[in-house]
Amino acid sequence: MEDKKAHIVAASTVLILIFVIVIARVSLNLSKPFYLILGADIAVILAIFSCVVIRRRYNLRSKLLVKRLASEGRELRIEYSFLRKVAGVPIKFRYKELEEATDNFDALLGQGASASVFKGILSDGTAVAVKRINREERGEKEFRSEVAAIASVQHINLVRLLGYCVVAGGPRFLVYEFIPNGSLDCWIFPKRGTRNNLPGGCLSWESRYRVAIDVAKALSYLHHDCRSRVLHLDVKPENILIDENYRAIVSDFGLSKLMGKDESRVITNIRGTRGYLAPEWLLENGISEKCDVYSYGMVLLEMIGGQRNVCLIQKGNDSSQRKWQYFPKIVNQKLKEGKLMEVVDSRLIESGGIDERQVRRLVDVAFWCIQERVRLRPTMARIVDMLEGRVVVEEPPDTHMVVVDMLSIDKDTPEGHKRAKVAALAAEQVDSAHPTTSSCSYSMSIISPR
Repeated sequence: MEDKKAHIVAASTVLILIFVIVIARVSLNLSKPFYLILGADIAVILAIFSCVVIRRRYNLRSKLLVKRLASEGRELRIEYSFLRKVAGVPIKFRYKELEEATDNFDALLGQGASASVFKGILSDGTAVAVKRINREERGEKEFRSEVAAIASVQHINLVRLLGYCVVAGGPRFLVYEFIPNGSLDCWIFPKRGTRNNLPGGCLSWESRYRVAIDVAKALSYLHHDCRSRVLHLDVKPENILIDENYRAIVSDFGLSKLMGKDESRVITNIRGTRGYLAPEWLLENGISEKCDVYSYGMVLLEMIGGQRNVCLIQKGNDSSQRKWQYFPKIVNQKLKEGKLMEVVDSRLIESGGIDERQVRRLVDVAFWCIQERVRLRPTMARIVDMLEGRVVVEEPPDTHMVVVDMLSIDKDTPEGHKRAKVAALAAEQVDSAHPTTSSCSYSMSIISPR
């Protein structure tokens, strides 16, 4: 715009000077004053043309320089983005980018208590899963926990965090790589109801055994190979994804906690899913990486049987007629009777190809994992060796399955009776070296459903 004004002023000035020369020629003829005016006007006209040319060249060079700097800046940003990706450093996305990638958050993949997950496609064609965490106290804690736990870890069996987005006064977003085959629960449990539109089926026995090893390796990496130990604290089939090659990817670090190498256990609020929480956590006895080991053992049993570990059986509307079915107890009984294959997923039995030795190995490893006494549970590194056959799996000791008694504590039971029952369980339970506190309250330990 400024160039246009300058050109107009220059052209107008030249026209005026030419007009002055014409008038001087008519009125002064070829006199000496005329030649003085002519010379002065020609000098001014030449100066104007020189200024226009110089200004034009200056503007052209400025535009070329700005274009070159913009190009170099774009290349630097691309290189910086590439290096961040190579280094595994999460990228900060703009909200508009995520809104466009997810088609205004239209493709819902799943939803939890404080977060929703949407499928999206970035501008470079990368398929992503965008996790939107609600703006609330729990959502903020979940966001911070998840970023702290997964931002710097790199493992083939851990979901990869590509980036994040923070909206001032609004929700937080985490951008993950998209895993196409959904979660493990869709592949080991029969489909019901609204989940029929999700990927799934009946995972073969070979794939289930491979998934068991994949998950064990991922947890072993978190527990033993990270600078700070990462406790996942929410290991369950819904948080284990299945990729295009039917390998396992551990995800959802919203409840995770970092733990120093010199710490043996830490205290935290009880959060999680019924059926996967270790007894010492329920009894407020502190947590350690062995809580993940316990949850992993429960997942192994669910993979073997194709059914949930904890099921509520209720006849009619009478709450007094309801009872909890605890699948590990059934497996334990069948194992003692020598009828272990009766607990294997019936769909696998029909398809055949099951290695009974592998079934027995998985069951033994699972019962080692769910021991009430924390010190009896193996580390995840040893579990990997057990599953891959480098270590002989000895017969696990019998377990009291104290969780069965915990489940029998009805929500309608008076608070005083709850405390008494929990205190009695605590006296029998876990390791005497880490006694539970007398203030333990089951009312603070309500385990949430899925």
